[in-house]
Amino acid sequence: MASAATPAGAPVANRGAITACVILAVIMQALDTTIANVALPYIQGSVSASADQINWVLTSYIVAAAIMTPPSGFLAARFGRKRVLSVAIIGFVVASILCGAAQSLTQIVGFRLMQGFFGASLVPLSQSILLDIYTPEERGSAMALFGISVMVGPVLGPVLGGWLTENISWRWVFYINLPLGILALAGVSAFVTETRSSALAKLDWTGFGALSIAIGALQLFLDRGAQLDWFDSPEIIVEAAICVGALYILVVHTFTAENSFIKPRLFLDRNFNVGLIFIFIVGICYLASLALLTPFLQTLLGYPVVTAGIVMGPRGLGTMACMFLVGRLIGKVDTRILLGAGFLVSAWAMYDMAGWTPDVSQQRIMFTGFVQGGGLGLLFVPLTTITFATLPAEYRGDGTGLYNLSRNIGSSVGISLVSYLLTRNVQVNHAEIANYVTPYNRLFEIPAIKHAWDPATLAGRAALDEVITRQATIIAYIDDFKLLMILCLAALPFLVLLRTPRQEAAPADDHAMVME
Repeated sequence: MASAATPAGAPVANRGAITACVILAVIMQALDTTIANVALPYIQGSVSASADQINWVLTSYIVAAAIMTPPSGFLAARFGRKRVLSVAIIGFVVASILCGAAQSLTQIVGFRLMQGFFGASLVPLSQSILLDIYTPEERGSAMALFGISVMVGPVLGPVLGGWLTENISWRWVFYINLPLGILALAGVSAFVTETRSSALAKLDWTGFGALSIAIGALQLFLDRGAQLDWFDSPEIIVEAAICVGALYILVVHTFTAENSFIKPRLFLDRNFNVGLIFIFIVGICYLASLALLTPFLQTLLGYPVVTAGIVMGPRGLGTMACMFLVGRLIGKVDTRILLGAGFLVSAWAMYDMAGWTPDVSQQRIMFTGFVQGGGLGLLFVPLTTITFATLPAEYRGDGTGLYNLSRNIGSSVGISLVSYLLTRNVQVNHAEIANYVTPYNRLFEIPAIKHAWDPATLAGRAALDEVITRQATIIAYIDDFKLLMILCLAALPFLVLLRTPRQEAAPADDHAMVME
């Protein structure tokens, strides 16, 4: 593929303008990963969705991005990188406007799928442009700038989303992409040089199709299972069968085709296999905990949307701070030690969150969020470094795509899992606590309790049910946070399987790809 610079990476004209416009495209995509989270309760009311259904707004975007990230390189080689990037920006902006105008859950989920479909290629193509226009000596600084732009999403997303929702409307968390997209498209059109396209570029459509169908069927299975009572529903059985069948076709095709979509050679590298497990767990903890925090703060604690966004902001700051720290420690400290520290710090944050009650202070929430973000920052760069350290260079491009795919699938599975468990455990806990509401419970003979929660009166039963539901919900959140803590701790034994090569320096582009 031709580049926008000389093969040696010599500087090109308008390099500053090119950098600005592609960074803007990255920020636009990064913001949409988190900006909608704080608006979910408002979106839920507007489209009349249940607590577990509204998370489809998050998972649909992640799944579409997961499916369309691997073929980004093929599309750029086949049609030209500038053309594909321009179409991606236009499609992303149009999908964002449609999301903002959606009137039903079906519409907004469909438009979020479209948004993820077009947004998937924004990060890898912008990154490849930056790598082309900077010299090898300058690429480290360029990738640092790229990494900061990706991390703008977790830092500014909740704050900006909260402000827009409170002062204008939740629809503006999507409409905000219009001015950003226009500026990015204008810059790409004016300054980015087109690369050569080749009609000879090939994509393994069988492998890609099987993978896409498997991911889509798996997500439908997870999102619809609780609502339809799992395998008591014919729909769930069909979705499970499609997922298993597509995975079978993918595995057989991968190991028998000459040029398969997923290279079998990748799985001969032990570090890469362990890295896929780790990034899957990181994906679960990263966005699943964020999906839990939003309703916890706004529904259970009664925080205004702006306050909720501000309280969640330090999490991104912690990630950014620890990424800079780890950048100085890589090569000086055993990567496995950094990974172990990252998982332990993340586990401690989940442990602390499992002790939260509606009386928890804002300071504690912000501190724990900062620590949790710091744990993720300790994991991002070291994990990418050691995952690709022993992988042959010719497989690194395919490996990075599969690595990001594992993270995206982990995120979508994690959100679906914690949402299902939250809804289910609220019902289970409610039934368990309600067992103690009987005429024989002498606590109801206490005048103060009988006055507020007299089970013999309609008003008393309603007040009692509200209290029981609140207590059941608190316990359900505690159970979910404990599960995420256990997942972080369960990753630690796999550290012994990692091999540390003599030279632990991973390319800068790999460092950034993990944050996509």
